[in-house]
Amino acid sequence: MLPVFENTEIAFKYRSNKELKLANFLFTSMSSPLLTSIGMKLTKFAIDWRLPVKGLIKWTLFDHFCGGETMEEAAKTAEGIAKYGVSTIMDYGVEGKESEEDFDKAVPEFIKAIKFSSTQKNIPFISIKVTGFAYFSLLEKIHAGETLTEDDKKAWGRVQNRIDQICKAGAEHNIMVLIDAEESWIQKPVDDLADAMMERYNKTKVIVYNTYQLYRHDRLVFLKESYELAHSKKYLLGAKLVRGAYMEKERLRAAEKGYPSPIQPDKKTTDRDYDEAADFCLKHLGGIGLFIGTHNETSCLNVARYMYTNQVPANTEKVWFSQLYGMSDNISFNLAHEGYNVAKYLPYGPVKDVLPYLMRRAQENTSVKGQTGRELALIRREIKRRGI
Repeated sequence: MLPVFENTEIAFKYRSNKELKLANFLFTSMSSPLLTSIGMKLTKFAIDWRLPVKGLIKWTLFDHFCGGETMEEAAKTAEGIAKYGVSTIMDYGVEGKESEEDFDKAVPEFIKAIKFSSTQKNIPFISIKVTGFAYFSLLEKIHAGETLTEDDKKAWGRVQNRIDQICKAGAEHNIMVLIDAEESWIQKPVDDLADAMMERYNKTKVIVYNTYQLYRHDRLVFLKESYELAHSKKYLLGAKLVRGAYMEKERLRAAEKGYPSPIQPDKKTTDRDYDEAADFCLKHLGGIGLFIGTHNETSCLNVARYMYTNQVPANTEKVWFSQLYGMSDNISFNLAHEGYNVAKYLPYGPVKDVLPYLMRRAQENTSVKGQTGRELALIRREIKRRGI
């Protein structure tokens, strides 16, 4: 059956009355760009000056958008949504580390997450960012085609080894690894790494996925080229399709440095390329594992309709849908209710370290046209239905 995204009873069944009221408060606050901007600045100031605000953040934004401060806490959150058929992507949300020691320390944390996830039927994925294991400046040099020093080459070798350790553990424990996209000016080494890992570990099943940001005007072509490369080298392509996360930063940098923006001219073009990319993957499921990472109802419904019309089983391991924890529950839980594979991105980690992620969620809900209004309308409809 096709999902009905308007069903708020199914969408919010996992949320208590108290949690639903908190969600109403958060999204109401985020509906004001001014309040969000002031709140973000005050929060950063309070954290930087070590003011006692951790509790406030933890019981509001953190609890709504994150799984917990530890992997064990995140696992409990994952258990809660698993009761409704929704799986979890473990996402160790610590960002902004910039030393070889930090990069090395991160590897066993992810391998630990993989080993733990392999004992849980409801946690089939982990997510990684290459910038969590490499200097941004090194990735810039490689992307730009600059000559690497001997130290650069050794550093890049260490990066490759870190990512390989994680992907190898994923293959050994049958846990899929999602490699996130990065800014356009460091994306090539990320793509090259993802291709190398897919060639190594995607021989019989898709373990490693690369991420394609379709708000870039060149990514649809690149997706098709990636498929041809995988086909020629006899491995399966893991394709995680997203719209994108760095639009304002990308356009500003292009304007400042005087090169053509890599971003699509408008939302309509992005939507067109996204849906065409999904359609391409669906038509090549024999060689592609498709991961639909979007909060766009139309795109999700298009994929579900294609599967239903072409008799692709809803629970095929070849197709997954995903949304962020704390957002678009009307999509996630209604898809899962109809038997489709759905996994929520579930960040976890110390509150201070996950703060950059939380700030992006608040900013995203303010800047993405209609996102907050849509969430609010659904939450308020369910509050009214429950009579609370």
